[in-house]
Amino acid sequence: MAYESPDFYGVDELLTEDELLVRDSVRGWVEERIVPDVAEHFKAGVFPLELAREAGELGLLGASLEGYGCAGMGDVVYGLICQELERGDSGIRSFCSVQGSLVMYPIHAFGSEEQKQKWLPQLAAGTAIGCFGLTEPDFGSDPGGMITTAKPTDDGWVMNGAKMWITNGTLADVAVVWAKTPDGIRGFLVEKGTPGYTTNDIDGKWSLRASVTSELVFDDCHLPKDAILPKSVGLKNALMCLNSARFGIAWGAIGAAQACYDEALTHAKTRIIYGKPIGRFQMIQHKLVEMLTEITKAQLLALRLGRLKESGKLHHTQVSMAKRNNVAMALECARTTRDILGASGITDEYVCGRHMANLESVITYEGTHDIHMLIVGMEITGLNALGNE
Repeated sequence: MAYESPDFYGVDELLTEDELLVRDSVRGWVEERIVPDVAEHFKAGVFPLELAREAGELGLLGASLEGYGCAGMGDVVYGLICQELERGDSGIRSFCSVQGSLVMYPIHAFGSEEQKQKWLPQLAAGTAIGCFGLTEPDFGSDPGGMITTAKPTDDGWVMNGAKMWITNGTLADVAVVWAKTPDGIRGFLVEKGTPGYTTNDIDGKWSLRASVTSELVFDDCHLPKDAILPKSVGLKNALMCLNSARFGIAWGAIGAAQACYDEALTHAKTRIIYGKPIGRFQMIQHKLVEMLTEITKAQLLALRLGRLKESGKLHHTQVSMAKRNNVAMALECARTTRDILGASGITDEYVCGRHMANLESVITYEGTHDIHMLIVGMEITGLNALGNE
């Protein structure tokens, strides 16, 4: 039987035919290509690299960007893509999110025409892979404190420093790296194989195991003059990239929650105890209703977020609220599903444990749960609790 997502408030009726068509197409691909094998990839700790080109063929990479081989779909469509991908696995959605929002977007927005022509068609097709270097070993929530530098030379730049927790790092053909220059923080394109640039996988993860996470190291890494993204000016441009990624996360988390809810509901109807399905017990129905209610609220929050983005009215604090709410909601759904499944919930035969582990990373990256609370808090009070201002 084909998967059907919970839609208690008829949210599908608020989507266009084209949006539903893309959503259902991606849903079918996820069911066929991700759901059957992702648990094995998670167990082995490897990313299914063959999916990159398939995602490119479907137009899922940089889906909302225009031109240069990009699909040029709407923001709500991009959100729905993230939702379906994360229903399969957060690691798969992370790959597509980084490729589109954190690599293709800054090249599209801040790059030269030559950079766009060189990289965007390859990245959109999945024949090249990118990564985004902002977070450092000692600077995550405070990216402005970065110590990575790029100093001008007679023939280009020399970069020194390190970046940490970088999705796709060792896979990447090109890295978008943010570094301090004499003119402030700027973005650079660092190609794989550049002398002085090395990457190392981060091993021992129990979360996002179907995704590659890496360290990037720059040791007197010499870059040509045209490695800089010419329109990048200050940390605000890096944060614009993060805002785009957070938008996709707010949608993606709903998919993880839906997968867990579907598993919990099925189990509640089929698990027999004391001669009846556990779904007949009030405590189980209470948990299912709470899950469905929170998923429904998150769906409406994400859809309004998407329409605001499409109309050009979106504010970054609205993205923070949605990312914060929806990821916390999804993590709670995963934990509740594990509880409903009892001992079965700790085995990889079921999806809730994998989603629960993955969401522990999702609630941390692209701004932690608490940092997003402070971002919204500053917006409503006018008082900055984040730093010394």
